[in-house]
Amino acid sequence: MDCKSPKSLSDFYIRMLGWEKTYEDDGFIVISSSLCDVRIGFQKNSDYVPPVWPEIQNAQQQQVHLDFRARDKEHMKCMVEHAIECGAIKAKEQYSDLWTVMIDPAGHPFCFDTL
Repeated sequence: MDCKSPKSLSDFYIRMLGWEKTYEDDGFIVISSSLCDVRIGFQKNSDYVPPVWPEIQNAQQQQVHLDFRARDKEHMKCMVEHAIECGAIKAKEQYSDLWTVMIDPAGHPFCFDTL
């Protein structure tokens, strides 16, 4: 995931997901789940421009969109609250009761869903 600060964005996802940092160099950090073989990489891009959500023609479009599964709607509500406590915001535009669109501190949209 491109961002201006790999450290701050990876720290957000570490807090939110409970994952650990497994690789770091000057401009690239990887976090991983200890429960399964899933990794997310964060790459420094000094010219990074956050995407617009929802998408607008001729504006910066999302380059990645992560979905995290909740057991049910109550669990999803808890996940949303936890993400907000970690630094995410709930997107103003929501399109379904089956998922909740969130925005991470670097502006990337991601979802919690019950699908």
